Amino acid sequence: MNIIVGKNSGFCAGVKYTISKTEEELGKTSGKVDCLGEIIHNKQVVNSLEQKGLRIINSIDEAENKVIIRAHGISRDVYEKAKANNIKLIDLTCPKVLRIHNQVEAYSSDNYFIFLFGVKNHPETIGTFSFCGNNSYLLEDTADIDNAISSFKASGLKDLLIISQTTFSLSLFDEMSSIILNKLNSDYNVHVEKSICNATSLRQLETKELSAKVDLMIIIGGKNSSNTKKLYEVALNNCKNAISIETKDDLDLSFVKSFENIGIMAGASTPDYIIDDVCNAIKQ
Repeated sequence: MNIIVGKNSGFCAGVKYTISKTEEELGKTSGKVDCLGEIIHNKQVVNSLEQKGLRIINSIDEAENKVIIRAHGISRDVYEKAKANNIKLIDLTCPKVLRIHNQVEAYSSDNYFIFLFGVKNHPETIGTFSFCGNNSYLLEDTADIDNAISSFKASGLKDLLIISQTTFSLSLFDEMSSIILNKLNSDYNVHVEKSICNATSLRQLETKELSAKVDLMIIIGGKNSSNTKKLYEVALNNCKNAISIETKDDLDLSFVKSFENIGIMAGASTPDYIIDDVCNAIKQ
């Protein structure tokens, strides 16, 4: 049996930074720190931090201590409410997400209409969309394109920014952008900003290459992780035997052992020890 683990598997730099800073804050305050939403989309990591004292809250109104803003970022109104109520924020929003917030805000001020590609109920998308202004439209897939274009044309604006959630599908971004450009004539100025995180792009590209070479592709990551779901979609398109798991406990080893060449890729919120556990379970 041959097991190939993708070299881009596991924590990205942004997640590493967020976790280390959270642990640092917990050490300073004897565990009295709140976090607005799950710090990352991995319940094993979240459970570990909760045992050290991290308290997950669902609304800024629930804050009792300093509040960590997770890597996904927050909406503009949350910043405003925290300031109004003198709530101290420890802003650990990924710098790449903050950059997009600043970009859409600047383009909106310059009278651009904004198309934001993203998973509509994802916290990063919700946060970013709040900075896009009134002349904006949120698109999740190609089915949203016609309505988005109608909204853009109705606004009377001639300039359009296309931008996306950092963990959006690379192939879908290219497909949707191409369709939109083909539907708009030269009367409109369209600026396409490929804002998908480099770590996301590398994972998706490596998953595409690896899944085409193996008999079974295993994707490891949280069930509510957007970037992990995208990896699974990529794997499934290139390997007829692809599965998505959170930990080794989700493995059907009787199924796995029938394959000779196994590829493994893990999402950006998956710690190394979970990847190692999966590899060891298969080897044993």
